[in-house]
Amino acid sequence: MIGTALVVRPDNAGDVLLAGPAVRAVAAGAREVVMLAGPHGRAAAELLPGVDRVLEWRAPWIDPEPVPMTSEHAARLVEQVRAVGPDVAVVFTSFHQSALPAALLLRLAGVPRIAAISEDYPGSLLDVRHVVDESVDVPEPERMLGLARAAGFDLPPGDDGRLAVRGPLPDVEHLTGPPGYVVVHPGTTAPARAWPAERWAEAVEALLAAGERVVVTGSPGERALTALVSGPELVSGPALGSGYPLGPGFPLDLGGATTFAELAAVLAGASAVVAANTGPAHLAAAVGTPVVSLFAPVVPAARWAPYGVPTVVLGDQGAPCRGSRARICPLPGHPCLTSIGGEQVVDAVRRLIPAEEAVKERVP
Repeated sequence: MIGTALVVRPDNAGDVLLAGPAVRAVAAGAREVVMLAGPHGRAAAELLPGVDRVLEWRAPWIDPEPVPMTSEHAARLVEQVRAVGPDVAVVFTSFHQSALPAALLLRLAGVPRIAAISEDYPGSLLDVRHVVDESVDVPEPERMLGLARAAGFDLPPGDDGRLAVRGPLPDVEHLTGPPGYVVVHPGTTAPARAWPAERWAEAVEALLAAGERVVVTGSPGERALTALVSGPELVSGPALGSGYPLGPGFPLDLGGATTFAELAAVLAGASAVVAANTGPAHLAAAVGTPVVSLFAPVVPAARWAPYGVPTVVLGDQGAPCRGSRARICPLPGHPCLTSIGGEQVVDAVRRLIPAEEAVKERVP
């Protein structure tokens, strides 16, 4: 067993959650695990089992709104890593990202052993260069776990390799009422992955008409969207006092009302979650809740669909935008998702709810 391991995943919350099984593998072979995350992934990193502490640094080659790459910015990372003094670093990346910029900075910080996936020749930047066939679509958690194994780390006996978060989660029943509702999460970080707001509103209306209790979630920056999706007869948590819907026919708008840990708890109490390809879909998987995934094929669903839980993927996976990695939809009318209607969402939810009890039994 080594002393301190640094695991690197400076990306969004969903990316950090997908690294969870690999991080647990590293934790099984290290006395301490420090995770380097970006500002959008820090809250998720703090929920990962096996992580002892978190460093935050914004990677200019990954962040969608990058800060300038200056010597001062690089020095801040080098100083943080030197203060940790890791014995090894494992740099986790997505299939379309390079680990070499991070490896270079870690070398400057004095990290003696660095492992990463790299198609490009790494020279002296890597001690463990793990090469994978990127033409094969492997789920991201399995791809990252493969790197951990190449670096000498594996999951401990009894760990099933699913996504997970650290418990106990906060009690949120004062916000949501008793478990058994359907969560609708309309927000995304990339417009190309978004379902139109009016379609989300139709889905909420259809779920309510089918007798489901509906909780709409979103970040503080998505309050206007969650209010629009919830409709004119919304029930907001702060306005309720008691904090949950009075009965069928009224959605509950929790846009901007939860921390990341509280959002995890809200998702854990749901029978199903309806979301696009975004962090909360992976957070739902991490708490064992089935997901209806409205998935734009700009990245492959085989890699990025919710992992390890029953999932229904909606959306035209053969649309011309497939594999483009576009952040803005390149096609007029966003055809891969606009063909989906509210009744399809209701049907998908109804197919998933019978599986929910079996899934929850597996989640500690």
